[in-house]
Amino acid sequence: MTKFSELNLNPKVLKAIDEAGYESPTPIQEGAIPAALEGRDVLGIAQTGTGKTASFTLPLITQLARGRARARMPRSLVLCPTRELAAQVAENFDTYAKYVKLSKALLIGGVSFKEQDTAIDKGVDVLIATPGRLLDHFERGKLILNDVKVMVVDEADRMLDMGFIPDIERIFGLTPFTRQTLFFSATMAPEIERITNTFLSNPARIEVARQATASENIEQGVVMFKGSRRDREATEKRKVLRLLIDAEGEKCTNAIIFCNRKTDVDIVAKSLKKYGYDAAPIHGDLDQSQRTRTLESFRGGELRFLVASDVAARGLDVPSVSHVFNFDVPSHAEDYVHRIGRTGRAGRDGKAVMISSVRDEKNFVAIEKLIQREIPRIDNPLGTVAPAPAAPENAEPKTDKPKRTRAPRKPKAETAAPSVAPVETDAPTAPNEATPAPAPAPEKTSSRNRSSSNRGRSSGRDDRGGNKVVGLGDHTPTFIQLSFEERRAG
Repeated sequence: MTKFSELNLNPKVLKAIDEAGYESPTPIQEGAIPAALEGRDVLGIAQTGTGKTASFTLPLITQLARGRARARMPRSLVLCPTRELAAQVAENFDTYAKYVKLSKALLIGGVSFKEQDTAIDKGVDVLIATPGRLLDHFERGKLILNDVKVMVVDEADRMLDMGFIPDIERIFGLTPFTRQTLFFSATMAPEIERITNTFLSNPARIEVARQATASENIEQGVVMFKGSRRDREATEKRKVLRLLIDAEGEKCTNAIIFCNRKTDVDIVAKSLKKYGYDAAPIHGDLDQSQRTRTLESFRGGELRFLVASDVAARGLDVPSVSHVFNFDVPSHAEDYVHRIGRTGRAGRDGKAVMISSVRDEKNFVAIEKLIQREIPRIDNPLGTVAPAPAAPENAEPKTDKPKRTRAPRKPKAETAAPSVAPVETDAPTAPNEATPAPAPAPEKTSSRNRSSSNRGRSSGRDDRGGNKVVGLGDHTPTFIQLSFEERRAG
């Protein structure tokens, strides 16, 4: 077995490695370190937790051991997708360079520009940064990248997922063409292949594991979850999570719980704390100081459960994580590999459990296709979920919705009052007589009465159903039909 002493590293670096307790390099380190020390570009592909950080940190320190940096002109540049990963790389640099006089600066968001400007002005050998904050300093005229000799891109595929590829391409254009470039990632998407073909010159490709594979020492499982009712689904899902944690018992010393959305991270963390679990959230919307305190508490064993978004899925090295719970199925299959890679690190055993609902079926199938294996099913700890309350016996099934019907219209003949003709007479009607009965026509009628009667019948204002309009037609009151002489005599 190869040892670090056989990799031509600086003796002071070897001393620091020995004090850290490492004896033999991992496969990715064994392949990448010699190529990097020769000055070649390197394209390293390995699953998470295999030691990619040391694969570029160790040769970088060895190469920079001689020389001195000038103000605002770093000699090397390490790009990381997240603040946490950048801070972790800085810690590794401090560990391995403790006997080498090299300076470093960490440029991440959420920290004052003033302190970072002060460090840059003194001159740094290693500049560790996130793309956004690096470009902020450059645009403010505080940074010059003309003297960069080695450029490292860590977690390149995560850079792609977070939309940093345009920034990466711009940064490449700001550095010298003669620089040495090191690319490290767990997966290689087609877009990353395009970048490497453009900016890397005849790289040494080191691929020590099949792309997007999970470590064999991680036990995997999935609960196929279905809520009893839509409005209860979220509550029941959080209960399933608590039961899964309880089922692990003392074996679950600590765990990272991943959610897809930041709002769910806060909700799940609050729910766990409500039921007595020691949990805290971490995601991109939190203040950097709070994120740092939470992560340090988790690393130090003071915090048992870290509820996180994908900000903690890539590159974070917490060797003693016993479990990973995927509260949500990740939208991208590659993220599943990175999430569960937080456990089972450095040769330890780990366990990863996922909760998959009906709407996650498409993403779940993509995960099994990517890792080329079937994830074992775990029984739902809730048992058979009780169905929603049954509808009353006299209620119709939901599938057959009752049709909305209108009550039939009554014929106009049955209406309470007949229609009244627009032309009304000034003659009074008898009280309590809704419709005066037609009187028999007298033997003689005056010409006035005939003309009045004809006007009523010839107006044509009659009901379409055959009922004649009430007016001066056949319903003319008797007293109107009397002649003038007869009325006078009466």
